[in-house]
Amino acid sequence: MKFNQAAIPLAHLWSSPFVRWQGALADVSSLDLAHAVTRDALQQRQVDLSRITQLVLGTSIPQPGSFYAVPWLAARLGMEGLTGPHLSQACATSVTCVMSAAMQVEVYPEACPLVVTTDRTSNGPLLVYPRSRSMGGSPETEHWVLDNFSADPWTGQAMIATAEAVAEEGSFTREELDALTLLRYGQYERALADGRAFQRRYMQPVLIQKGRQRIEVDADQGVHPTRAQDLAALKPAHEGARHTPGAQTHPADGTAGAVLMSVQAARAMAAGEGVVRLVTGAVARVEKARMPKAATVAAQHALHQAGLSMDDVHAVGTHNPFAVNDLWLAQQTGCPLERMNAYGCSLVYGHPQGPTGLRGLAELVHTLALRGGGVGLFTGCAAGDTGAALVIRVD
Repeated sequence: MKFNQAAIPLAHLWSSPFVRWQGALADVSSLDLAHAVTRDALQQRQVDLSRITQLVLGTSIPQPGSFYAVPWLAARLGMEGLTGPHLSQACATSVTCVMSAAMQVEVYPEACPLVVTTDRTSNGPLLVYPRSRSMGGSPETEHWVLDNFSADPWTGQAMIATAEAVAEEGSFTREELDALTLLRYGQYERALADGRAFQRRYMQPVLIQKGRQRIEVDADQGVHPTRAQDLAALKPAHEGARHTPGAQTHPADGTAGAVLMSVQAARAMAAGEGVVRLVTGAVARVEKARMPKAATVAAQHALHQAGLSMDDVHAVGTHNPFAVNDLWLAQQTGCPLERMNAYGCSLVYGHPQGPTGLRGLAELVHTLALRGGGVGLFTGCAAGDTGAALVIRVD
């Protein structure tokens, strides 16, 4: 899918810190989190709410009130006349939402959609499905988070099994996976330098008053320091596995957002600070139980649509729940591992699902901005052997 009109002013793309599940945000609804952070982000950027034409909401985990999520959140943000789509595509939710918003701008250049993505993996809901024909009417239950992490209902495979299958197919060793993890942690440490100067370019703190409790989160929580000797000491995820807990991400809670508009409007609003132009977007699905491959195929589709090769890309961002994701991308495309995720990635700081991609996009955008602009590629995998990618250009 090609885009010609859609853009984001550089500053109008933000993310909250990510908090490891069962941490400081464990008892905060993801919709409450989205309201607090989006409200503050819009106020800080002095966004005229009357310009917003639609709210595009992305989540992957139900929360209380989710049935009314979009109009409820819009009203709480002071936009009572707005509504819009509520989208869910597991780990590809952010890219799906951005593409949906961008299509609005392509069709209607005066459009100014607000994208909000949010999720809480902590305290996932336990769903009860009635079964009238079962013995005594006993119900079927599903823990939304844990059961779906454990197995794809179509393949019967857990996500870690897909990562192990791709690691074997790519002939990657445990040592290579650990080395990639160590590289990514070192890049994340760059984002913490000078008082977290890089992260402060896009990160919106969490400030929530919950009864008498005031919740303040200014930085990522739950990221473990990573050293080579520590990775080497970890046990495999299961017997015979090449991935350890250190070579895969952790579930988290967080939210992220963006305001899209036409290139002309974005340039006026950016006031010289820079504009993110959306070039192409693509999705892909690969063979059964090979999820980490999907990010590479989606990236190849997006680049092909843009008429570009990997050599034309100045920076790459990935959602990489497993270390093998980036190794496979490098092996298949020739992209150097060092060109990816210059300031960290979800492998290190965690994965709330819905907002993960939008935070990755924000980091990619600011990586390009610091080098004076250029072409960027964001890609990631998602449940169901799916991938989603965006090609952008920062002017």
